[in-house]
Amino acid sequence: MTVVKTSLRNFFAHKGRMALSAVAVLLSVAFVSGTLVFTDTMNTTFDKLFAVTSSDVTVSPKESGDEDDGAGTGRPASLPASTVEKVAAVDGVEAAEGSVGSMNVTVVNSENKNMGSTTGAPTIAGNWTKNDLKSMEITSGHAPRGPTEVMVDSDTADKHDLKLGDELRTIAATGDIRARIVGIASWKVTNPGAAVVYFDTETAQRTLLGATGRFTQVSVTAADGVSDAKLKQAVAQSLDGSYKIQTAEEAADENRKDVGEFMDIIKYAMLGFAGIAFLVGIFLIINTFSMLVAQRTREIGLMRAIGSSRRQVNRSVLVEALLLGFVGSVLGVGAGVGIAVGLMKLMSMAGMTLSTEDLTVKVTTPVVGLILGVVVTVLAAYLPARRAGKVSPMAALRDAGTPADGKAGWIRGLIGLVLTGAGVFALYAAATADKASDGALMLGGGVVLSLIGFVVIGPLLAGAVVRVLSAVLLRAFGPVGRMAERNALRNPRRTGATGAALMIGLALVACLSVVGSSMVASATSELDKSVGADYIVMAQQQRIVAQAEKAMQQTPGLAHVTRYKEINATLTSPDGKKDDSGLTAADPTYAEDLRRTTTEGTLSAAYGEDAMSVGSDYAKEHGVHVGDTITVAFEGGETAKLKVAAITDDETSIDQGARYMSIATLQKYLPADRIPQNVIMFGKAKEGQEEAAYAALKKSLDDYPQYQVRDQTDYKEELKDQVGQLLNMVYGLLALAIIVAVLGVVNTLALSVVERTREIGLMRAIGLSRRQLRRMIRMESVVIALFGALLGLGLGMGWGATAQQLLALEGLNVLDIPWPTIIGVFIGSAFVGLFAALVPAFRAGRMNVLNAIATE
Repeated sequence: MTVVKTSLRNFFAHKGRMALSAVAVLLSVAFVSGTLVFTDTMNTTFDKLFAVTSSDVTVSPKESGDEDDGAGTGRPASLPASTVEKVAAVDGVEAAEGSVGSMNVTVVNSENKNMGSTTGAPTIAGNWTKNDLKSMEITSGHAPRGPTEVMVDSDTADKHDLKLGDELRTIAATGDIRARIVGIASWKVTNPGAAVVYFDTETAQRTLLGATGRFTQVSVTAADGVSDAKLKQAVAQSLDGSYKIQTAEEAADENRKDVGEFMDIIKYAMLGFAGIAFLVGIFLIINTFSMLVAQRTREIGLMRAIGSSRRQVNRSVLVEALLLGFVGSVLGVGAGVGIAVGLMKLMSMAGMTLSTEDLTVKVTTPVVGLILGVVVTVLAAYLPARRAGKVSPMAALRDAGTPADGKAGWIRGLIGLVLTGAGVFALYAAATADKASDGALMLGGGVVLSLIGFVVIGPLLAGAVVRVLSAVLLRAFGPVGRMAERNALRNPRRTGATGAALMIGLALVACLSVVGSSMVASATSELDKSVGADYIVMAQQQRIVAQAEKAMQQTPGLAHVTRYKEINATLTSPDGKKDDSGLTAADPTYAEDLRRTTTEGTLSAAYGEDAMSVGSDYAKEHGVHVGDTITVAFEGGETAKLKVAAITDDETSIDQGARYMSIATLQKYLPADRIPQNVIMFGKAKEGQEEAAYAALKKSLDDYPQYQVRDQTDYKEELKDQVGQLLNMVYGLLALAIIVAVLGVVNTLALSVVERTREIGLMRAIGLSRRQLRRMIRMESVVIALFGALLGLGLGMGWGATAQQLLALEGLNVLDIPWPTIIGVFIGSAFVGLFAALVPAFRAGRMNVLNAIATE
């Protein structure tokens, strides 16, 4: 009980000194809790949507995929209308209704603006059915009754200012259809962002399926007293085995699984960044308790002198840490809910609707937050607590606050060197690996070992690096600069731990910058070397429809247009092994649009009749040579015997491993209605007509806003922007760790000022001005921040260069160090140091000289 009382007294006596450590715990726990609440809320939203939209039993074609029939034709897999009648006649069926639905459409308004979601959510077109009444209700107008009428969901109408009477054009694989809005339907549950349009049944069939009398699924309603499972069994007995039959629960589970995989990626990525923030926070907590223990050396000595055991002293410090972790975690859980709500608002602004009515805070969320925050805090405080337990009763006769570790231990330094050496060796092994999979494992080990090694060896490095930085930056400021240098050097362990906190975040920033910059440089180099086409048109959410393909082919000023299709097929190599990764069908001009190096044969020959090419890796694995025959079984078509006419070199980042054949050969073995749409098309301008052809091609595709025309310069810029956006998102998540690291610098300086109160008073008494004092503390902060930045940036560039060597195995051969970013981060670290020192320097300057001198 005495231990607890002592801990409580000390905790509240030093609550100001604990505040920043509590903020670090709060931020880390808030990020974890916010991530869990946000992802749980999204799952709840989708669960409600799937539960409401699923009928008791659903019948659909077995071959149905997420987007179409799996062959890329743009038309969903369908079943005959007679199936509805068969199902309706089954005992236990109250009603059976055929529905049509497709996500392979684009909807534009009268101004040719895409009405689809900007967040990646699909645009869905279908027919209005009774089953839709479960999730929606018509709040304005009426359901569509003919080919010139369409109904739209209220969320899409609100986002794009659509109203009754407005014209919409739906672009589908079978053609375009123009219709005026006659109805608006509102969601009864939250719609996560999909744009939905409804037609009458016949129009939906003709537009989306290319034929009437067919449906994409049958929605079955069970009669009273009939379970879904029994109904499924009865329906299955009435049909042959070519259908997929699911209960409402099974359909919802399948949809939930698809969404859950995506949500898990988001959740674990965000939790990973939260883990980095926790790691950085550990250094802050260690520093805080180490300095508090040092400042209370005399007090602890007195406690030991009057009978307190080492165990009691140790336990007292750990109880303080427990209180710190508990308070920070409780506040963090509350802040986490606020973060989740903020993320939901941001997603809503971006176009993905999430209602706070679905806000989901599971019991496990606060429990995980509390346990994580408390455990991490107590573990971080263990070493300082152990050090406190070793304070002898004689320490009561010495001055408090005397640093006990003026020099880093040589044993610690030796361990650090061993770990760093092992990390460097692992990174070297990764850089020289023959396979990316083997190298990735070594890279991970090298990153962990080198990071731990630098953390352990930090105090030894602090002495050397701080002296170099001081010689360059501080000594020009005379005595004040030299005092700042000595303050940073007086406790290498503290300086090393403070710098290490900043080092972790900046190492990751530098590593990702190098990787991102190298990816862009490699891809740009490959484009310059390999791509001969002048223009590229690439599909995004919808493959290139036939009407857009025709418009491109009719563009004046083009020497040729190349089609590029991805084919589902199973290949059997001469050694008898099967491979179902498919192949690529293109026009012969693709050999000009993409210059591929061949190790055997000529690529143009691969576009001949019944010919193909394979990649060098495939050829090596299966012992394939030019002249060999490969059996190709086309999905939905015939089986062909194709002769290998070329082997392409897989030392590339574009079309690595691709196997080419001509579209003319494809048409021999695959029915016309099974030929997939193009995923990309290329154009080559006539000599001297590049600018005119570029403008003409853009004009030709004006009616299809889902496709963008890019020349090589545009494509490079887009690639750079995409990588930049990804890096900015990652930097934003890493900002949490850097903020915690800055709090660590602030806390270290603040506690250091308290520790040196008497020293500061004496310096002020012998003539040091307030301005000089503040400058000294700011310089100390800057040099500590730059120390952490140097270690982090150096370590991160090493990691990034190693990762690039692994990427070189995948064809990304250019190592590019983004020096402007690296230099900018280093200079920014100096400003971080200045910012971190503002409050401690201000407080030190306001000290009363006499009171400071009298402090014990």
